[in-house]
Amino acid sequence: MDNQQIEQKIQSKELTAPRVTPQDIEANITSEHYFTAAEALRCDYPPAMPKTVSQPLELLTFCVLVLRNGFAVTGESACVSRENFDAEKGRKIARDNAIDKVWPLMGYELKSKLADQ
Repeated sequence: MDNQQIEQKIQSKELTAPRVTPQDIEANITSEHYFTAAEALRCDYPPAMPKTVSQPLELLTFCVLVLRNGFAVTGESACVSRENFDAEKGRKIARDNAIDKVWPLMGYELKSKLADQ
């Protein structure tokens, strides 16, 4: 069951207590960035780093989500074989994994706000 399906169940039960929604998560993301480990290693920092990379690094995808407060959250996905690698699918899985890390952060923030009231 994905986050949207869970949200639909919550709404169908008319639960109205304060909570973090998928829309809250999306609204909190100001930018997102994708790259493979190989692409990261091919950059110029540090300048002395070799520019050749092994195949497994071509199959490791990262997603960086920058949140409204400037905090960055990462997600990753890895593929076992080159034949099964799909860049779009890898980005989606990496993004989903990053989103999974945002939920507890926003839950904590909401709980802190409720405790202060």
